[in-house]
Amino acid sequence: MRTVFDAAELPSRAFYPLLTASVVPRPIAWVSTVSADGVANLAPYSFFSVSSANPPVVQFTSVGRKDSLRNIEATGEFVINLATEPLLEQVNASSAGYDHGVSELDELGIASEPSERVKAPRVAASPIAIEATLHRVVEVGNSFVVMGDVVAVAVRPEFLAADGLPSFEAIAPLSRLGRTEWGLPPAVTSIERPGTPS
Repeated sequence: MRTVFDAAELPSRAFYPLLTASVVPRPIAWVSTVSADGVANLAPYSFFSVSSANPPVVQFTSVGRKDSLRNIEATGEFVINLATEPLLEQVNASSAGYDHGVSELDELGIASEPSERVKAPRVAASPIAIEATLHRVVEVGNSFVVMGDVVAVAVRPEFLAADGLPSFEAIAPLSRLGRTEWGLPPAVTSIERPGTPS
């Protein structure tokens, strides 16, 4: 017999940890933005995915209205930097509640570099940076789904495999689990997708 958690009977503060412990692992969008005043911001978001392949659109969800969202609404641009195992401590540290107008990049000594197509900087040590312009923001309950049109994907060459695509093993991506748990790169199994049944 299963334990059933009824969404209508539990307060939202109790349902949030239930969802984040159930929907696992979640990739992390380490989002860099810049404010209208030119202050860089960096924060991790674990509600992150691809919205569309053609045209390429990525999305992340901000639970509440945070600096990343405000900056994106003001400038129309952002970068999703891939969060990796060697960067775990910095990714976690950048989730702290810094005051508005404080740059996490500066406070934490995280090296950045100019992006190719947007004004928001890239995290220099991140193997993959997805540069995007604002597609739309969708308000859902207490959260905001931020969708971005991908204008460039910048990959450091040492993370590319022989086929020209990023190597999962080399990237060593992080994920978020429930509570204070983080996921490290898992074992990988390769299996071909089936064809159309005749």
